[in-house]
Amino acid sequence: MKRLFLTYTAVAFIAVSCNKKAEMKVSEQTEVSKDTLNAASDETLYANNKPFSEITLNKEFEDVNGNNITFRDLIGKHKGKPIVIDVWASWCPDCIKGFPELKELQKKYPETAYVFLSLDRSKDKWIAAIEKYDLKGEHYYLDETMKGEFGTSITLDWIPRYIIADPQGNIALEKAIVADDALLIQTLDKLQP
Repeated sequence: MKRLFLTYTAVAFIAVSCNKKAEMKVSEQTEVSKDTLNAASDETLYANNKPFSEITLNKEFEDVNGNNITFRDLIGKHKGKPIVIDVWASWCPDCIKGFPELKELQKKYPETAYVFLSLDRSKDKWIAAIEKYDLKGEHYYLDETMKGEFGTSITLDWIPRYIIADPQGNIALEKAIVADDALLIQTLDKLQP
């Protein structure tokens, strides 16, 4: 019996140890991503200053009232000011964890437009999450997965995904995975009037 207990204890210890290592690995990868973005120079800051693809621009989203709008028109509504685009879903724990930092961003840059693009599994959950987390900004829904046409067009491999469009509607920052990313803040600082 003692041998069986020791065996179970050893297996449990290994399982917990592996899980902790996996968590640490994910955490380290997130920090490396942030550090990589932090290391970007001013020369590379606007390297992404290019237009969105035609597939992206022609994709239709639905607003909270059930009206359809293309991404092109959505971006066009905010011409003349920077836009922070948050691609998210209510089922995404990292998206939810990022809302406090996003709200701080909104306080720091009130003249910037904030557009939330949801890849939720249902419209009901999407609407409920907007209210539950008190998300201020424009909200749009797309009934696609991350690997759908829109996700593929923006090389979506993780959510949340923050994209910054410049006042002309071009991509100023193509990818950030946290709202308090140093390069995201640096980009917004550069785009302020």
